[in-house]
Amino acid sequence: MTVQSHIAALELRHKDLESQLEAELAHSSIDEAAIVLLKKQKLEVKDELIKSQTSIV
Repeated sequence: MTVQSHIAALELRHKDLESQLEAELAHSSIDEAAIVLLKKQKLEVKDELIKSQTSIV
């Protein structure tokens, strides 16, 4: 996998996590544990994305 395709995959995963988070927040019965997990995963993906982007510069 090239760095560019890895970055594209991370961006897609980040958007997917954002969509899941928005859907979870839209429910009338909010699952705090699920929200915390999604936010953590999203942050981890964002960190890896930034690391990957800076490695190609």
